Amino acid sequence: MALMPPSKPCSSPVLYRVDTSQARAHIYRLQLRIERPQAQQQVQLPAWIPGSYLLREFAKHLQNLRAEQNGQSVPLRQLDKATWELAASHGAPLDLYYEVYAFDSSVRTAWLDMQRGFFNPTSLCLQVLGQSQEAHSLELFLDANLAKNGVYAAQAAIKIQANAWRYNFADYDALADTPFVFAQDLWRGELMAAGIAHEFVVVGAPPNFDGKKLLEDTQRICAAQQEFWGAQPAIFDRYVFMLHATEDGYGGLEHMASTALICARQDLPLVGDRSRSKNYQTLLGLISHEYFHSWNVKRLRPAPLLRYDYSKESYTELLWFFEGFTSYYDDLFLLRTGLIDQAQYLQLLVKNIQALAINPGAGLQSVAQASFDAWVKYYRPDENSLNATVSYYTKGALVALCLDLTLRLEGRGDLDAVMRHLWQSQTGAVKPISEADIAAALQAVGGRSFVPELQAWVHGTGDLPVLPLLCAYGISAHTQKPTWAQRLGLKVQEGKSANATSLKVQVVLRGGAAEAAGLAAGDEWLGLELEGQIWRLYQLEQLAYLLPTAVRTGQRSVAILYSREQRIYQGCLQLPAEQTQLQELCIENAALLHRWLPDPDSV
Repeated sequence: MALMPPSKPCSSPVLYRVDTSQARAHIYRLQLRIERPQAQQQVQLPAWIPGSYLLREFAKHLQNLRAEQNGQSVPLRQLDKATWELAASHGAPLDLYYEVYAFDSSVRTAWLDMQRGFFNPTSLCLQVLGQSQEAHSLELFLDANLAKNGVYAAQAAIKIQANAWRYNFADYDALADTPFVFAQDLWRGELMAAGIAHEFVVVGAPPNFDGKKLLEDTQRICAAQQEFWGAQPAIFDRYVFMLHATEDGYGGLEHMASTALICARQDLPLVGDRSRSKNYQTLLGLISHEYFHSWNVKRLRPAPLLRYDYSKESYTELLWFFEGFTSYYDDLFLLRTGLIDQAQYLQLLVKNIQALAINPGAGLQSVAQASFDAWVKYYRPDENSLNATVSYYTKGALVALCLDLTLRLEGRGDLDAVMRHLWQSQTGAVKPISEADIAAALQAVGGRSFVPELQAWVHGTGDLPVLPLLCAYGISAHTQKPTWAQRLGLKVQEGKSANATSLKVQVVLRGGAAEAAGLAAGDEWLGLELEGQIWRLYQLEQLAYLLPTAVRTGQRSVAILYSREQRIYQGCLQLPAEQTQLQELCIENAALLHRWLPDPDSV
């Protein structure tokens, strides 16, 4: 691929040209021109993308790298998994040519086929080491079919020729932060919030998709959050939502002036259905979450992430704040804007409380430690994850809840004021903060030190005072008998068909009856012995009519049979005592609750 003369000159020291002519092979073809290369110039492809704390090794999809200068081939040497050194000389532009395979439908990487294209520049654009803070440009050349609906990105485009656009960026970070989407078939809509234009692009929507409803509901979220933070001065002059609707998917990734989202098609609102299903509520919660990140993590930022090092892990203990507090506010804004009611909000809160309650890892690892370990634990879950770690999303959201309710009870402010204090007290477009800054904001609003609470709730592993604090706001907790899986401390895959039965163990929770019986992840629980008879199991709920027999005869345990690696074993299952778990939160005093949660009817 030769460097084609652009229709308009490009003055950027670093220019990427991206070509989609190999879409059938799912390959982006790229040319990188470095106008003023260093001698022994080094280039490097990022190993991770900000917002997703895992080394994803994007270089594994880079191929056929070569370089030219003055029409001559330039020797290159690979230094490590993602870094190359080129034997360039001063005084002449250096051109690199390479390809990137793109067949990952997630929001973190890149995709290309004949119907759709999406990419994060971190997956495609080699970083020119030593020139990252120089101006960068990207020119995108599309196949005619892919180009027919245009290209969508947060950065303004310059049309340079038919089916080709140029985008200019202040530096590599700005480029890396800007995802691109284009497709043969897409839906596009616009909304205004706080006087700022927002675009919403949906790829993969069904014919009866109600885009008008999605825009209306999104507008309410955006306007409320702009007001929450204070819209002046505006942090962006344009914002783009990029949503890919698939058969089954969920997730999002925040950027400075855009977000990439993925959802199941069943999550989208449909024409004629004016209700908000639970699936659609989930999508609205995702939209709320990623938009809130425009302030909390993209601009209020952990100090170690002030400048991104894309080559290695950047550790912080503050994901409980940046992800957890954002998770607290995402559903809260659905309530504040009337998109869900108080009962629906409390149902969502119950799910978080339940998730933490059944998580043995919460007693082993603090949420600050979980934040630091995200690189090796949260994004690499396995059968032992629930026993070894805690979610900084879930527990972080409940820490936010506890701080908010405590502040309100003491009558000196609320968490809203804390967040705004952090935002207004920091200077600069990007504002690095530490735990000390968070503690200072809590003290400024609350009139006392909250270090003891932070030490116990963030750095400790004890229970959070969630239910007592909720009780103070007129909410009562109702319990029920847990499921058999919860009573035994395991998760299973159940099934029965005409030809096969199975009860496959997926997770065994620490300290539970299943662990004591010898069960492990991957085992097949075959059956149990009662009064000299072997009973086959294929669903845990069969225990509801089998185990009472043992209880009536005074048995405290039963023999079980399970298979592991083709061998059959026998274990002893201690019958668990009667337990209860949180079922629902009920409103007992509406007046008290209103001091915390608004009545959606008044919105």
